[in-house]
Amino acid sequence: MTTELRRLRNYIGGEFKDAADGRTTEVVNPATGEVYATAPLSGQADVDAAMAAAAAAFPGWRDTTPSERQKALLKIADAFEARADELVAAESENTGKPLGLTASEELPPMVDQIRFFAGAARLLEGRSAGEYMEGMTSIIRREPVGVCAQVAPWNYPMMMAVWKFAPAIAAGNTVVLKPSDTTPASTVLMAEIIDSVLPKGVFNVVCGDRETGKAMVEHSTPAMASITGSVRAGMQVAESASKDVKRVHLELGGKAPVVVFEDADIAKAVEDIAVAGYFNAGQDCTAATRVLVHASIHDEFVTALAKAAADTKTGQPDDEDVLYGPLNNPNQLKQVAGFIERLPAHAKVEAGGHQVGDKGYFYAPTVVSGLKQDDEIIQNEVFGPVITVQSFTDEAQALEYANGVEFALASSVWTKDHGRAMRMSKNLDFGCVWINTHIPLVAEMPHGGFKKSGYGKDLSAYGFEDYTRIKHVMTSLDG
Repeated sequence: MTTELRRLRNYIGGEFKDAADGRTTEVVNPATGEVYATAPLSGQADVDAAMAAAAAAFPGWRDTTPSERQKALLKIADAFEARADELVAAESENTGKPLGLTASEELPPMVDQIRFFAGAARLLEGRSAGEYMEGMTSIIRREPVGVCAQVAPWNYPMMMAVWKFAPAIAAGNTVVLKPSDTTPASTVLMAEIIDSVLPKGVFNVVCGDRETGKAMVEHSTPAMASITGSVRAGMQVAESASKDVKRVHLELGGKAPVVVFEDADIAKAVEDIAVAGYFNAGQDCTAATRVLVHASIHDEFVTALAKAAADTKTGQPDDEDVLYGPLNNPNQLKQVAGFIERLPAHAKVEAGGHQVGDKGYFYAPTVVSGLKQDDEIIQNEVFGPVITVQSFTDEAQALEYANGVEFALASSVWTKDHGRAMRMSKNLDFGCVWINTHIPLVAEMPHGGFKKSGYGKDLSAYGFEDYTRIKHVMTSLDG
């Protein structure tokens, strides 16, 4: 008996459509390794159609009042909440994530973030009007930038889609959003839900691969390109966008240092770091992936972390005891395994280090110690359930190791010494510093990095302002 595959479609100008040339890609459930759907492999004609729809809708949406945009976003949030079970099921099938954790840890923040941006739509602030030249009054206008080309990643398909479209739409822009080719299902469902709320063309979804995303970024219509993805992808987007001077918003890789001093609460640090390192199979650019521990507690910490890893469970989405599901795709499994296979002789695998099961793309919670600063696994993003441990002797060396990578997205410091925590937070070269915790995010606070982790902010009023442009208007008082 052959099970009929689900057929996903693009959402363009308020209509669900196949790719213009009929091409499709297969969508695989990473928990089983089995194909469960097909999605459009969109080409230039599809991108052209989506951009035309977004451009046509822009003047009308731009001219809506903030209260109208707020009302629409609040309706979307309510609709997502009402259909939470469907969204969670689609996301789990997309990614293999545990159903329970997706329902409790991802859906509620998504809805809250949409409601935050609904409120932000009415709170744009600027300098007051004033006379800076005799006989002239100056006014600052904040305006939407226009059509936004947005590319979301496969690690958090639903949540990253929200981080893209919610601030853009709240500010009065229109959107063409491309989900990852491996995880389009939940985004297409979101389009189905949004269809009853927004005017046609304000929100568009184009499915496809890397070439589809490239066509979107290179298209002449968008005023802004936003991507969450790899450093390589971000560099390509920035280069492409530079040809017609598009705005670019990049949220790229991470290699978060987790600095644990000798006075830290070891039990709490180990427990929290294990969760922050292994949640979502470590497929998180803010994951607690690179632990730096004071030499005096190094051995005790490694022993405790290895036990925490051994006690951490991965498995099928309907298993309530698992912390995380599979890696997203076979290439990602190969990448993670490759880092472990290429470890130098001085490294030691304290826990894990192997694939789990023969179905799907599961990898064991892994701890690696004995590493040096220039080792590949320290310098490059693994993006899997792997935590590395290094030791340091003093605060200066901890900072040297922590800052000694090309990424600069997130970090954390674990200490009871307030002064030390403040010094470290000042000197850590990362867009976010957590103290005695790691990974909590709130809609009100910005998320974004420095260096090769990109630029621009997600969430918060800062993220909202990224989707606006500033215009100076000067008028003569003489009439």
